[in-house]
Amino acid sequence: MNLKALFLTTTLILGVVKLGSARHGNPVESAGRAPVLLELFTSEGCSSCPSADRLLQKLDRKQPVDGADLIVLSEHVDYWNHLGWVDPYSSAEFSKRQQDYASLLGSEVYTPQLVIDGRRQAVGSDQPAIENAIHDSLRSPKIPVAVSAKREADEVEVHLDVAPVEGRAAASVYLVLAADEARSHVMRGENAGRELEHVAVVQSLVKVADLSRGSALQKDVRAAFKPLVPGGNLRVVVFVQDRGSRRIIGVGQNRL
Repeated sequence: MNLKALFLTTTLILGVVKLGSARHGNPVESAGRAPVLLELFTSEGCSSCPSADRLLQKLDRKQPVDGADLIVLSEHVDYWNHLGWVDPYSSAEFSKRQQDYASLLGSEVYTPQLVIDGRRQAVGSDQPAIENAIHDSLRSPKIPVAVSAKREADEVEVHLDVAPVEGRAAASVYLVLAADEARSHVMRGENAGRELEHVAVVQSLVKVADLSRGSALQKDVRAAFKPLVPGGNLRVVVFVQDRGSRRIIGVGQNRL
């Protein structure tokens, strides 16, 4: 089947284009491993966060959980910014997302906090608790999500293909652009004088579609992207989130 015939062109606030040719996205599972989304809510103003940042790097690079393809995101919150250091990667949007999770999961809002597939949360530096939550998440299969992307200067062309959400409640599809890595020399606050490293630093997180039960999605999107590190790499993540429970029911990634 000609994939170009399946492409849909839709106008979004980000801007949408029709791609010139069909492209193959990343496999939904990497070498038989099921994708699991890890969202770390962190801050450069928090002295407890660097250890969680390092653990997220380890989980990303070593992929230590059998059967799991760990897709990681660093979402820097802004409520530490008035305590001596303004985190350059922070956003009120990520603070609000963390608050929504806390309400649904019955947890406090704190840093570093890691949310696993929207299902469970743990202290971001507690590897045993995180791995237990990952194993629990693997018991629930996800719908296939394929992502292909092409980068041109400061723009990214993305094609996403989401399988039908049959048997599930209504869901929303999100597109995330994240810098592969970022570094900071912190001058003030709890981490004054420290050199901090981060992985998969989220720069934009945008809802691109709502899906009803039984519906699928193919979409082309063009989005602006300014690298945090000159010449740095980019991660494009697409995830499908149940609108009621906020559980992640599908996720895919493409690295550029």
